[in-house]
Amino acid sequence: MTHDTDHLAKVPALTLGFWIIKILATTLGETGADLVTQQYGEGYLVGIAVFGVPLVALVAAQIRAKRFVPLLYWATILASTTAGTALADYFTRDGGLGYALGSAILLGCVMASLLVWRLVLGTVSVASLSNARAEAFYWITITFSQTLGTALGDWSADDGGLGYLGGAAVFGGLIAVLALLYWRTGISRVALFWSAFILTRPLGATVGDFLDKPHAQGGLDLGRDWATGALVLAIALALWLVPQRAGRAH
Repeated sequence: MTHDTDHLAKVPALTLGFWIIKILATTLGETGADLVTQQYGEGYLVGIAVFGVPLVALVAAQIRAKRFVPLLYWATILASTTAGTALADYFTRDGGLGYALGSAILLGCVMASLLVWRLVLGTVSVASLSNARAEAFYWITITFSQTLGTALGDWSADDGGLGYLGGAAVFGGLIAVLALLYWRTGISRVALFWSAFILTRPLGATVGDFLDKPHAQGGLDLGRDWATGALVLAIALALWLVPQRAGRAH
């Protein structure tokens, strides 16, 4: 006998609520990671360990789970975005790659992950996330995209000369274009999803920096601790208010 739950993925349905929480989570990833690595002075390598160990544990728990568990899923997303921030900052700053080269390398990693996933399983659609192999590819790709987003956001705001608000406007505008393409064209929904997913991260990075950077650097100077606390509360409120349901699998 087949039950309805046999046709559900272990990730959320792609609703407007999903994208709102995703942007909040990516913003928290920026302020939360910077809180540990910069404000508390622990450094990027310690930050990678602090956020990377929980990420591995949460991904393993997510893969072992039999159904979509909202708190587990979003905790894993938060771990990936904080770990990704620490990773990107380490390689682009301490590692000396710089934002442009770091972004190019990480974009290559995202594309390679999607390509291998497509070659192995025949699709990179999130609707296919009903088995462990697909989920493993999903979380690898997400972690690469979260890392890329940090470097890309920093590149646009600093080296690109856009500033934090300018960078946020550019990435927000690109996401709006993708939304318009979704509603007005027949472009691949899978391609649009991954494009939007990747772009939410530099949007979150620039918004996060705008919230916590000093006035002299173009920020609101809220402080990383206050900004992080406010974002945690915002995500908790969104999870409470926004219905959480699993997406459909095939």
